[in-house]
Amino acid sequence: MKKIVVIGGGTGNFAVLRGLKNYEVDLSAIVSMADDGGSTGILRDELGVLPPGDVRQCLVALSDSSRLMRSLMNYRFENGGLEGHSFGNLLLSALEKVTGSFEKAVEEAGKILNIKGKVIPVTTHQVRLRMVLSNRKILEGEKEIYLSQEIDLGYKSIFLEPYPKANPQAIHEIRNADLVVLGPGGLHTSLIPNLLVEGLIDALRDSQAKKTFVVNLMNRRGQTTGYRVSDYLREINRFIGHDIFDYVLVNDQKPPQHLIEVYAEEGDLVENDIEESRILSAPLLGELKELPAKDFIKRSLIRHDPRKLAQELMKIVHHL
Repeated sequence: MKKIVVIGGGTGNFAVLRGLKNYEVDLSAIVSMADDGGSTGILRDELGVLPPGDVRQCLVALSDSSRLMRSLMNYRFENGGLEGHSFGNLLLSALEKVTGSFEKAVEEAGKILNIKGKVIPVTTHQVRLRMVLSNRKILEGEKEIYLSQEIDLGYKSIFLEPYPKANPQAIHEIRNADLVVLGPGGLHTSLIPNLLVEGLIDALRDSQAKKTFVVNLMNRRGQTTGYRVSDYLREINRFIGHDIFDYVLVNDQKPPQHLIEVYAEEGDLVENDIEESRILSAPLLGELKELPAKDFIKRSLIRHDPRKLAQELMKIVHHL
């Protein structure tokens, strides 16, 4: 059985894992621990726990339990003292307190959800993401970086504080993988934070696994405005030190023009500007639904299709 390791965080990891869990592969998700927004941020600050949000999404993606159980993990309270908190985040935080270990909490939650694979925090240390812009302004935390519209103007550095060591299990998984998948996900908030953990880049360089970079569908205005595939690779390789990717998976399906116009304020489509044999182009968009204006949530409309993503990744696996 081939071993696939997926590195990232948030909804990007969710899409890849949700598709790959339907195949007979040994699947591991390595998850960023830089999240500090929303429910996750409150739980971190008030309880001193590690961030549960991205881990919860990966657990749900890999779950073979009932739809009700998956919905329960994602259920978000709408009022009262728990307003804004998801049940899954509360469960993971409670399990961490009961077991005394975030890793153990994730393991137990995985049993409850009957997950197909493993979910591994990239580090078990408490960290905060920081970015120093070229104008010397400091962005404190993943949330501030995510919301910033100034990153396009340049930044001097991005780092985790304190500088954490990688989870040994994450290093083991990467070194023993047949395929490592990085992305899709927020460039500065989901992907790069994993590369800032001590030991992870060395593991990626040393691993004999084939490495695949899944490029985002959309750019984020103020952060990756006008980025093309080469720009994403350049920025990732800036941290890795050199280009390690054997394959680059790129969407070539164009959404309807009216949806592109809706997204215009937030960002633009990522275009491919590289002609190499390692560039794998495929239609990767999820089903595009027409929603009533009051239910129109832009971010949920243009997204990767888990099934299509998995099909393309499995083509790579079958050639290993």
